Amino acid sequence: MEGRVQGVGFRWFVRERAEALGLAGWVRNREDGTVEAEVEGDRRAVEGFIESLRDHPTARVDRVVSRPVAVRSEAGFTIR
Repeated sequence: MEGRVQGVGFRWFVRERAEALGLAGWVRNREDGTVEAEVEGDRRAVEGFIESLRDHPTARVDRVVSRPVAVRSEAGFTIR
């Protein structure tokens, strides 16, 4: 995710949204100022999750890039 997404509590927001939708995976800050997340779960829940990323009250999400990855059978959702 690109935009103003670091230093505003965005990773905690991502984790909260993922957990609320029953999704597993992780989220982390990247050195280039973006945030990266890997999410797995029901397709509709993942789509809803992606749609909700722009709802953070102080972050500004300019771009979300999504692509399929191999399922890792993660348990829970963590901040790395």
